Amino acid sequence: MKPIHTIDDVIDILQDIIDESIANKSPLGYFAALYQKVTIKVKEGIQNNFFDDGERMEKLDIIFAKRYIDAYYNYKENKPVTLSWEKAFGIANNYWYIVLQHLLIGMNAHINLDLGIAAAEVSKGHNIEDLKDDFNKINEILSSLVTDVENNLATIWPFLRKILKWTRKVDNFLVDFSMELARDGAWKFAVAFANTPEEDKKEAIAIRDQKVAKKGDIIIAPGLIPQVIFMIIRVSEKGSIPKKIKDLTA
Repeated sequence: MKPIHTIDDVIDILQDIIDESIANKSPLGYFAALYQKVTIKVKEGIQNNFFDDGERMEKLDIIFAKRYIDAYYNYKENKPVTLSWEKAFGIANNYWYIVLQHLLIGMNAHINLDLGIAAAEVSKGHNIEDLKDDFNKINEILSSLVTDVENNLATIWPFLRKILKWTRKVDNFLVDFSMELARDGAWKFAVAFANTPEEDKKEAIAIRDQKVAKKGDIIIAPGLIPQVIFMIIRVSEKGSIPKKIKDLTA
């Protein structure tokens, strides 16, 4: 894997993962495509002085992204990864999971576990509360892409919007995993983790990881009615896996 020193390095490595996923027809490219869009938006935010501290935000972005990138390559090399990422990567070989589930299970691991750890790490030697405004701003960027993702998914499944309107349970399922809720939980964890003694941090990550992985079960086993709907969506999806990845990068 290439070294990561700048946000441009992150964007380049995410492109490597996207290209590899397209070549291998792997659903792992869905999350990488979304994440690259997020990273490009963060870079633009830094350039436009959107954040209180652009230099700190680039460091946060690198630490944050590295947790996903390391997990991806470790998984590919059969090395240990967190339970949350193991669950996210583990559904790649199952035909029946739709793009939305792949995205949500990746968001679950990365936002609910990795973001808090990254925020605590970039705040070492400082009061983590100083980061809160920029932490919320990065989540504004994440939230702003939800509509983009919904539009891209509607391209893949033309009847997605109608299905979501018809089925309240699926609506609730999506709302439960909204980025706003993930953000609030991630910030609480970040503050708690930043105030955890160094010798207890490994255990704190393991405890949090188990909770996040368990939350991921709601995504991959949402109940009978949502799952039947997802199966209908899956068989009506338009395009190959590479085409879907390209749609998500559009």
